[in-house]
Amino acid sequence: MLNDTITGLVSHWAKTCPDKLWLRDLREAGSDDYTWSEAYAEIQAIAAMLEDRFGHGERMGILSRNRPHWFMADLAVIASGNISVSLFTTLPASTAEYILDFTETRVLFVGETHNWEAVSKVLPDGVTLITLPGVSLDHPHLRWEDLLAEWRGRAPAYECAADDTIALVFTSGTTGLPKGVIQTHSSNLVPIRRFIQAFGIRDNPRYFSYLPLSHIAERQIVEFSSVVVCGEVSFNESLETILRDLQRTRPHMFFGPPRIWEQFQQAIIGKFGGQAELDKALEADREGIGRLVLDTMGLNEVEFCLVAAAPTPPALIHWWEKFGLTLMEGFGQTEAMGLIVSSPDQRRIGSIGKPIGEVQYRITEDGELAVKAEGCTPGYYRMPDKTAELIRDGWIHTGDKARVDEDGFLYITGRVKDYFKTIQGKYVAPPPIEGEFAKNPHAEQQCLLGRGYSKTVMVAVLTPEARQRSREELEASFLATLEEINAAVERHARIGGVILSSEAWDIANEVLTPTLKIRRDRVEELFGDVAREIALQSAEQGKVVVHWHGQVN
Repeated sequence: MLNDTITGLVSHWAKTCPDKLWLRDLREAGSDDYTWSEAYAEIQAIAAMLEDRFGHGERMGILSRNRPHWFMADLAVIASGNISVSLFTTLPASTAEYILDFTETRVLFVGETHNWEAVSKVLPDGVTLITLPGVSLDHPHLRWEDLLAEWRGRAPAYECAADDTIALVFTSGTTGLPKGVIQTHSSNLVPIRRFIQAFGIRDNPRYFSYLPLSHIAERQIVEFSSVVVCGEVSFNESLETILRDLQRTRPHMFFGPPRIWEQFQQAIIGKFGGQAELDKALEADREGIGRLVLDTMGLNEVEFCLVAAAPTPPALIHWWEKFGLTLMEGFGQTEAMGLIVSSPDQRRIGSIGKPIGEVQYRITEDGELAVKAEGCTPGYYRMPDKTAELIRDGWIHTGDKARVDEDGFLYITGRVKDYFKTIQGKYVAPPPIEGEFAKNPHAEQQCLLGRGYSKTVMVAVLTPEARQRSREELEASFLATLEEINAAVERHARIGGVILSSEAWDIANEVLTPTLKIRRDRVEELFGDVAREIALQSAEQGKVVVHWHGQVN
């Protein structure tokens, strides 16, 4: 049926509203725009070419920044009966090589990407490179423009079905090798429709594409949602132009992981000259300052603002509420999306919300959240053992520890694999402790270590504002925070020391995954030796130890 497949929906809009704008690639001066019929014509032509040259069921990669032709390449692969493999533009060579070899990728669409030099050295033998418009390579390749000219007016013969494998979306790999999550038409469309049925959506909504399309959230919340509701998508030119592009888009739906909201927060604080000055401005005219900030950011027309993908410090949510912006917490993962979310009338800060639609959940004896719903992945690509661990008796085992309160609100308390034992042999759950530590206004990022240590040790990155303050002031503030935490947690979980760093964690230094999650193993690798010494010193001296890493006043 038409509405059962993504390709059927694209065809529907191309026929019923051919001249309506769908995709806008924002530039400093204007934008490159594509209507539904224009984009559909390119999708069909490239799909016909892929089918003719490669047949069906092949894996075809996409390596590019977000742009209209990312959508078109993705949808052309799907329409031709092949399987899209999305690659982050920040992947190190080793991970890119693993994914390309593991999937036996036959075709790679290449657009603008930060990591082409690294990826180009690990390309599989015989892979066909196809450049997106405006991109050139030193390697032998085919050009999208040439293929379009040759195949324009043609269409693939393949007929898509709802349960076709259309994509492999690789998990961000906070531990171990990434797994290829199998995606179908249904595993994308069902969660989107479940969300729309629960919350509604305006006619012809505007979307803003800035997070990597290699991530399932951006793919569903922006790409495929626009296909379901005939939405208009504007593509961010670069992170340096995000404010300009947000202002020009003024999206109705906006999603960002906690790290994005922290970065926006620090930018606003910087514009006002510090948190104290911002507080004074809010006290004088809270409503006016709130309007000014959101209007300047281009978020003044947002109707649903979602924060997910990682634990969100409650203090961050409260901070944004001062400006009149409500961040809705929710839960989903590459294997199962659109499951649990907060709403304006069903919301508790710190909770991911309640299940929506037909979603069922249960908490296992081990405290793990398991879910059952339509539209989940059928499993992992070429990993039957991992699939068997994931899906048991029809239940998806999320890998997240959770609890539910007396009113049915769900709370994530940590990852099953994040739990560690200290030298005393007792388990510690880092996320709740990290959440409490995040309330300190001088901490921008934090990660608790302690596997096999005498004491747990917090590693924290200072905010830009904090880096201008004296060590004495910061030390006093953090010691006070640690005293409060240690008074509330069990003895074996008490923090024995803190490492304060001025170097931010990001994708480049591989502390953050491409989806901006903290890689605990990488933090351990960078700070583990020092943390163990601090833990031992704290145990021996019976006091909290502060260690400074990097240049701080």
